[in-house]
Amino acid sequence: MEARILEFAALLRKHGMRISPAESLDSLLALESTGLGTRETVKDVLRATMVKRTSDLPTFEEVFDLYFSALGEAIRESGEQAAQALGTTLADYQKLLEQLEELLKKRQQQPGANELSELARALLRHDDGTLQRRMREASETMREGSGQSGKQEGQLGHAIGEQLRLGEIVRELEGLSDELEQLGADGETAAKIRELIKRRLADLADLIKRAARLEAARENPQPKDTTGLKSLGEKSFYYLTEDEIRKMKEAVTRLAQRLRHVVSIKRSRAKRGAFDLSRTLRHNTQFGGIPFDVQFDRRKKNRPQIVVLCDVSDSVRNVSRFMLQFVYSLQDLYSKVRSFIFVSDMGEVTKLFEDHDTNEAIELALRGDVINVFAHSDFGRAFKMFHRDHLASINRRTTVIVLGDARNNYNLPHEWVLRDLQRKAKQVIWLNPENKTTWGFGDSEMDRYMAFCDVVEECRNLNQLYRVVDRLVLS
Repeated sequence: MEARILEFAALLRKHGMRISPAESLDSLLALESTGLGTRETVKDVLRATMVKRTSDLPTFEEVFDLYFSALGEAIRESGEQAAQALGTTLADYQKLLEQLEELLKKRQQQPGANELSELARALLRHDDGTLQRRMREASETMREGSGQSGKQEGQLGHAIGEQLRLGEIVRELEGLSDELEQLGADGETAAKIRELIKRRLADLADLIKRAARLEAARENPQPKDTTGLKSLGEKSFYYLTEDEIRKMKEAVTRLAQRLRHVVSIKRSRAKRGAFDLSRTLRHNTQFGGIPFDVQFDRRKKNRPQIVVLCDVSDSVRNVSRFMLQFVYSLQDLYSKVRSFIFVSDMGEVTKLFEDHDTNEAIELALRGDVINVFAHSDFGRAFKMFHRDHLASINRRTTVIVLGDARNNYNLPHEWVLRDLQRKAKQVIWLNPENKTTWGFGDSEMDRYMAFCDVVEECRNLNQLYRVVDRLVLS
C-alpha cells in the first residue's frame, strides 16, 4: 500500500499539485493511524494531508477516481452488462454460472486436461478482485519494462494485452467452447455458455482499452480548467460579458501568481551567479590552472522600473483593466511601478494602488475622478502632457509600456514624444488590442508610433497579455 500511496502522490504532482516528500510521509502515517477501512476513509485522509489549496480539490478528486476507482468500476460494470447482454434475469444468470462451474470441474477431472489459466478462470467466474489485480500488474510491468512514454492509446493497449497473454486466453476459452457437449452440456446450455464466453472475451478486450486509456491519462495529464483560462484565454477583451469579466479577474490573478512563482525560482537559482571561466582560470593560476576554486559572476541584476500608460477610452477599457491588474499583481518583481491613464488628458493613478486593493483601485481609476474618461481620444495631447510633467522620471532602468489602439481621431499624433521616451528609457513596449491588419488605417496612428517602440505586440486577449508580460519579467 505504501508504494501505491507514493505513486499516487507522484501522479498528483504530474497533474500540477505541489506535494512534498514530507507530506507523502504524513499521508502514510495518517493512514497507519486510521486504518484503510473504506474507500471514503482513505480518500478523506489523503485529501486532508495532500490538498493545501481549494483550487486543487477538483484535480485531487479526478486523479483519485482515476487511480483508485476507474478500473475497478469498469470491471464491475462489465459483469453487470454481461447478464443484460444475455437477456436473462440475475437468478438465471447465476444458475448459468453454476452450470459452467460444474462443467469446469468435470473438465479438470479428465485425464490430460490442461487447467485454465488464472485470468481465464477469473473472467468466467466474475472474480473482480483477481481481474483488477491482474490488470494492475500488467500495467505496472509494462511501465517498469519498456515504459509507455510517448505511446498512443492503441500501442498501450497492445502492450497490456501482451502482458496478460491475451492470445493464449482466447485460445483457451475457444477450446472450452468446442468441448461443451463432450462435457455433458445440453444444446441450449452450451449455446448460452458459448455466448457468455464470447461476451466475456469482448469484456476483456474493452477492459484492456480502458486500462490503456487510464495509462495514457496518467502519462499525459490534463487537469481541469479551474481558472477559466481555456474558455476565456483566447476570447477578445472586447466581447466579454459582465460575468466573464469577473471570471477573468480570477484568471489574471492565477496567471500572475504562476508567473511570480517561476520568477522567484529563477532568481533563487541565479543567486550564486553564472560560471565565470576567465576569473576561474586567473584565480587558479597558483594551482597550475587546476580549477580548485570555481568563480562565479555575482553581478546583481537590478530589478526594472515600470511605467504603464493605459488608454482607458471606452473601446479598450477592458484591456486596460486587466493590464493594470496584471502589472500590480507582479509589482514585487519590480523596483518601482508607476501607472498613468489617459483618453485626452493624462493622469497618474499610482497613489490609488498604494492606498487601495488592486481591484478597488482599478474601479476608482476608471470611474472618471482622475481624468475625463468620456472624452474623445487624443493620444498626441495626452503624450505631450506626460512629456511635460514626467519625462524627467524616465531613466535607463525604466520600461515604458503603452497600451492603446492608437485611434487618434485625426488629431496631431506628436510621435516625437515616443522618440524622446525611447532615447531615455531602457525600452518602450506598445500593446495594441486591435488586429494588426487594421493598424495604420483610418484614424490609426500606429504606423507612426511603432517607429519609436522597441516592441510592438497585438494584445487582444488574456493569453496574448500573459505572453507579453511573461517575456517582460523573464528577460
